[in-house]
Amino acid sequence: MKRLALMIMLLSAYQLKAQIDPLKYPTYTNIEDALKSKKTVYSMSFRDKGIFNIPPDLVKMDSVFFLNLMGNKLEKMDKEIFSLKELEILNVNANSIKFIPDEIGELTKLTSFSINLNSLTKINPNLAKLQFLKTVHFDANSLNVFPEALLEIPSLEEINLSSNQISFVSENLDQIKNLKYLNLSSNQINDFSDVRFPGKIKYLELQQNSIVKLPDDLFKSKNLEFLNVSNNNLKDISSKVKGLKNLVSINLANNQLTDLPKEFQQLKNLKTLILVGNPMEKATIQELKESLPQTQIYF
Repeated sequence: MKRLALMIMLLSAYQLKAQIDPLKYPTYTNIEDALKSKKTVYSMSFRDKGIFNIPPDLVKMDSVFFLNLMGNKLEKMDKEIFSLKELEILNVNANSIKFIPDEIGELTKLTSFSINLNSLTKINPNLAKLQFLKTVHFDANSLNVFPEALLEIPSLEEINLSSNQISFVSENLDQIKNLKYLNLSSNQINDFSDVRFPGKIKYLELQQNSIVKLPDDLFKSKNLEFLNVSNNNLKDISSKVKGLKNLVSINLANNQLTDLPKEFQQLKNLKTLILVGNPMEKATIQELKESLPQTQIYF
């Protein structure tokens, strides 16, 4: 599981790097070179330096908007980080951080916050002060509930909470009005029935939980394109699935499904249907193939 989380984390790091123009915003990898530079310093990376603490002189880099502290030995988020009032992208993945301090609320320009593979058990409510946040990655920590602070940040577009210990998700998820991508895979979610989803949701990952029933509100998600609910305990899918008009791919592998409702035929955009590992009879499989000729089905 941790290996998978590491792969996701590395992909996220490359995505963050892609946001930075290396010619316009050269990234400095040590504080000495940054201090000597005659140019304004916008981007700094201390990735895999083995450091236990932030260099104190970081406070002098008041124009920095990108800071990468991934892969070190930090046990806390040092105060120097919170002096960077222009900071937009912060990556502290793969450290040993146990909590997020109250000062996180001072980084009011932050748009992307990644703190994967740490030791968090909860998220500081002051995170809600970051009203420009678009992306948060909290995967591979030890969170046991969906962070309530996120419900107060309607600007969020992407949330990754995979590989935690979450068993409860607030029914008010629809308060995050701009949310498009949500990853809750590899948690301990069982009861999911009352959750209300944002209207803009496009990508939803719920695989490797203990979900026994999909919430009715999910089937109102007209913008949903990709849904993964593999490796759960689903015994049936509601006929309300017809509401997922733009669904392109659904992964239902390794559940307890014996059949699917005929309403699947109304999903005209469905290209991929994965049913591997379900106890379906051959006759049922044949019927599904005939009723969904436009869909690639995997049994």
